[in-house]
Amino acid sequence: MDTITAQNLAEPTELLVPDSEVVSEATVGARVILFNDEEHTFDEVIRQIVKATRCGLAQAEMLTLEVHFRGKARVFQGPVSDCIRVSAVLEEIALSTQVEF
Repeated sequence: MDTITAQNLAEPTELLVPDSEVVSEATVGARVILFNDEEHTFDEVIRQIVKATRCGLAQAEMLTLEVHFRGKARVFQGPVSDCIRVSAVLEEIALSTQVEF
C-alpha cells in the first residue's frame, strides 16, 4: 500500500477493488418498485415498508409520499434474494410491487 502524501493526494488515482469485493449482478443488481393504489392508507404502507425494508420511520414516510405523488418509487435495492423477500413482505397486505433486474 502506498503512503499518502500531499503530492499524491493531488494526483488523480484509480480506485482498485480487491477481487474479494467484486460484486456481481446477482448480488446488487435488483431493486423493488412499489406502485401506488387507492386501497391502502398512508399508515398501512408506511408500516409495511418499515417491516419489509427495516428502514426508519422517516425514510418510510418519504418513500410513501413518493409512491403517492409519482405513482411508484424504488423502495429497496440490493441482492436479488433480498429484493424477493422485501417484495413478498410488501405483498402480504396486497401492495403492488415489481422486482427489476
